[in-house]
Amino acid sequence: MISDPSGLQALIDRLAPLPQIAVDTEADSLHSYFEKLCLIQISADNEDFLVDPLAGFSLQPLYDALAPKRLIFHGADYDMRLLHRYGQFGATDIFDTMIASRLCGYRELGLAALVAKHFDVKLSKASQKANWAIRPLSKQMLEYAVNDTKYLLTLAQILEAELHRLERWDWFVESRDRMMASAREPRERDENSAWRISGSATLSPQAQSVLRVLWYWRDGEAKSWDRPPFHVMSNDDLVRIAEKAVIGEPFSTPRMSSRRRKSFEVVLALALHIPENEWPVPPKTRRRRPTREQTERFESLRRTRDKVAAEIGLDPSIVAPRGALEAASLDLNTHVLMNWQRRLLGLEPHQPAANA
Repeated sequence: MISDPSGLQALIDRLAPLPQIAVDTEADSLHSYFEKLCLIQISADNEDFLVDPLAGFSLQPLYDALAPKRLIFHGADYDMRLLHRYGQFGATDIFDTMIASRLCGYRELGLAALVAKHFDVKLSKASQKANWAIRPLSKQMLEYAVNDTKYLLTLAQILEAELHRLERWDWFVESRDRMMASAREPRERDENSAWRISGSATLSPQAQSVLRVLWYWRDGEAKSWDRPPFHVMSNDDLVRIAEKAVIGEPFSTPRMSSRRRKSFEVVLALALHIPENEWPVPPKTRRRRPTREQTERFESLRRTRDKVAAEIGLDPSIVAPRGALEAASLDLNTHVLMNWQRRLLGLEPHQPAANA
């Protein structure tokens, strides 16, 4: 485990001549409110390394060393978002084995399934939900972490050859570039609508008002405790309690400390007395009913997509998700579809923007 600047520099020196490096990360999102980058796994030239971001040194020298390399990830979107929070992660040449396997027509996209298929190795999932913020890491967790990158370099070679054989390399590049652009975009929670969780739309207006108050109470409790909100109360419990409380039916609650229970009871009592003019208003939707021409265009695109997907052995949602087809039926010039998808659907590809 690399846990000091001198060890990091030794790793950087070791990686300097290598063109390709496999990378993965582990976080503690299942165990804390404030998600932390807990581990960076690296494999290169038949060696495996673990870097400890919790040791308190800057990761920027490592990021700078990785920037000119080809980096192999499996499901890079999440890893890139996590790495971006801790410095300027400027890598541009990324091979994502999940995107590649999807475009090759694989039905099982998990790393364990791919390793089993190509290496006849069964990876343990025992540490999948482990708390990666604990120190020291157990032997089982260390083995799990190393296996996340150990096979990626060879797997990337296999999948890249398959993409070229299938003449889908340009599909991969465009899909990869879109993923990278998305990963660089910050995701901010909409504080005004975050409480609208699954099941909230079917509640009465008053129950939605109660749910909103309980959701913010739970968020505050989770934040002060530094635990994920579901450790305080599940979404299902929030919806159920809000629904029953407004009609006076009895309800059960999860186990809580006496302090938290008193806080919950006070907040619930206040929520039940919120006046009607302060209840949530359903969000306005501006969705227009499609015209007959647009409906016919959607059905034509859907038939084309399904036919093409069957011919090339891909899931139809990969060729074009339903939402993308709906957008294209309203506007054939939409950028929701990538150029390789447009070509498969018989649409003209977008022209690259001219340099100013």
